[in-house]
Amino acid sequence: MAGIGVKLNRIFEKKSVFANLIGFTYSTVATVAPMILVISAIVLMGWVLGLNRSEYLAREVFFCTVLYIFIFALLTASPFNAVLSKYMSDAIFEERYQDILPCYYLGLAFNIVFSCLFGIPFCLWEHFIGGVNVFYVFTGFSGYISLVLVFYSMIYLSVCKDYQKISVFFLIGMIVTFVLSLILHFIFHWEVMISMLFSLMVGFFLTAVMEFATIKRYFVKNSNRYKEVLKYFGKWWQLVFANFFYILGLYIHNFVFWTSDMRIVVVKSFVCNQPYDMATCIAMFTNISATVIFIARIEMHFHEKYKVYSESVIGGKKADIDNAKRRMFRSISNELMGLVRVQFIISVVVFLLCIVLLPRFGLGGMVMRIYPCMAAGYFILFLMYAAILFLYYYNDLAGAVMTTAGFCLVTFLGSVAAMQLSEIWYGLGVLLGAFTGWTIAYARLRWVEKHLDRNIFCKWQLLKRGKGKKPSDLVYRKPD
Repeated sequence: MAGIGVKLNRIFEKKSVFANLIGFTYSTVATVAPMILVISAIVLMGWVLGLNRSEYLAREVFFCTVLYIFIFALLTASPFNAVLSKYMSDAIFEERYQDILPCYYLGLAFNIVFSCLFGIPFCLWEHFIGGVNVFYVFTGFSGYISLVLVFYSMIYLSVCKDYQKISVFFLIGMIVTFVLSLILHFIFHWEVMISMLFSLMVGFFLTAVMEFATIKRYFVKNSNRYKEVLKYFGKWWQLVFANFFYILGLYIHNFVFWTSDMRIVVVKSFVCNQPYDMATCIAMFTNISATVIFIARIEMHFHEKYKVYSESVIGGKKADIDNAKRRMFRSISNELMGLVRVQFIISVVVFLLCIVLLPRFGLGGMVMRIYPCMAAGYFILFLMYAAILFLYYYNDLAGAVMTTAGFCLVTFLGSVAAMQLSEIWYGLGVLLGAFTGWTIAYARLRWVEKHLDRNIFCKWQLLKRGKGKKPSDLVYRKPD
């Protein structure tokens, strides 16, 4: 993420209200703009095409299709993408640019095959058991695979610090989506649902193509060293579990409540819980600014302290190393506490606005009863994610696995227990799970601070392990 830090510093150094506004807008564009663009495109299409006038079953099939596309595209990509991102970062650092394309192609095959293992059986069930039109099913499956490609290619552009291009590609894709939906509905007289779903699939595919073209333009040579990529999965297996547990923890509470009495089964295929899912979505958006704030703060403040410490380790005196270490961990505490203070104010304001305004738009009743506890859970969840990123900085993968596994497990068990409580406590599983993950992550950060010198200076071996005759342990022979 260091690529946006320089620009943010240039913007905020002017110390004016307008500069702060520009800086916040820029950091938003670089982080959460793609998600906002997709949601805006869906809402705008629904408003222009008259989604509310469509029959209830068609609307529910469309909403469930889009929901499943996003959730399972993230889940099926999560086991691979963290390791592939690590490999690419190391290859760029070592200037092995010819090794990027083998990593990209192999990861692409893994993602597509793994996604199809879950997507194809579901689509067959949706058509033969649910009775959904084959063209609609195929369009939904194509949108699912296209989004998998989009999420996958985003990793490479993010490592290359091309956040702006990601947002631009999403903007172009969603503009095409909106225009195409109007053409299909008003000129070719397609039904509203298929027009929206087909257009969304085309928009995702176009975005993936533009991302792929950019990657191909950056990395032209191909070393065909695929075995080296496979070795990374054995070496950095903890990244697989850490990323998977985190993504699973984000949705496992929804899966639990999809088994409750409030669930809705659509065309014998899709299962959802509308009040709970909607409360989850609103709670996430209540706290989504934490991502923007954290990335802006870490780029502007912490990254420089981390760089100073790394440079002092290479050639500094012990006193310089100790001073840089203290300033670095003091910066971590300041950034986490600063994030808590700023995000708390924002979350309270957004929470009050949601409580007052959303019931006027039909989002009241059970949704608003579930929302408060869920919002508190997501507040802590984003703080936990910030702490996980710090653990990645110090290569504490064991701590990251313990954090995400604890978060996922407690969220699951807490959600199972929360189903037996009243509606205002339905979000208790997320709250307890996020608090557990945050506690583990904070304890591991303290452990890292205490043992950092040992991990930096005493972790690696002087001689590379291998088979053969043991080298002589003779260090010095006194001359006769």
